[in-house]
Amino acid sequence: MAELNELLQKENEKRAEMGLELNAIQKSAMEHAQKVSVLSKEQTDALIEELRGIKIDGENPIPDDLVYKIADILPKYKNDVRAIFYRVRGVNLEESKIDDEIIDIVAKYI
Repeated sequence: MAELNELLQKENEKRAEMGLELNAIQKSAMEHAQKVSVLSKEQTDALIEELRGIKIDGENPIPDDLVYKIADILPKYKNDVRAIFYRVRGVNLEESKIDDEIIDIVAKYI
């Protein structure tokens, strides 16, 4: 969301210089991104890099789709993290304790 927000802001500025506006869908998307973006793009990028350093089974990193979902949702509680990993087979969050690690990393950014 932070990246989308930044891209739409830049496009809006570019069009404003040319005397144009974003279309209705783009305006709506920009408003939504502004409302739900808690972190800046730089903060989100740093969070994503830290999350990529977590190994879910000791050797495999968290899949990128889940990393981005974590960065968008910014879970504060174990149940939120478990909901994100619900469909991932073979990952026992209680045994691996990565839910605690994810919450600790996210807490540094919010």
